[in-house]
Amino acid sequence: MLQVSDLHQIYYEQSGNPQGKPVVFLHGGPGGGSIPIYRQYFNPDRWRIIIFDQRGCGKSTPHAELRENTTRQLVADIETLLPQMSLLLPLPGLNAITS
Repeated sequence: MLQVSDLHQIYYEQSGNPQGKPVVFLHGGPGGGSIPIYRQYFNPDRWRIIIFDQRGCGKSTPHAELRENTTRQLVADIETLLPQMSLLLPLPGLNAITS
């Protein structure tokens, strides 16, 4: 879990090749979360797969919280998360899938 505000912590996970090209997967919403099947979209030998539950979703806490939960804060969360994984923005060729 990563503390992104006084109120919110986001759950994140990393799988695949630690030396692979990083890909950040953004789940749909509202209220959804990441599920293991999302990993199947990426070859784990080639990709460094980063999946996280957005504020108020999935394993992030507090669940279903709408305060401090905007698109701008989602972008800020990504900007906070990536350096935790020794990644800096902008990522060349960063891939994001949204529904």
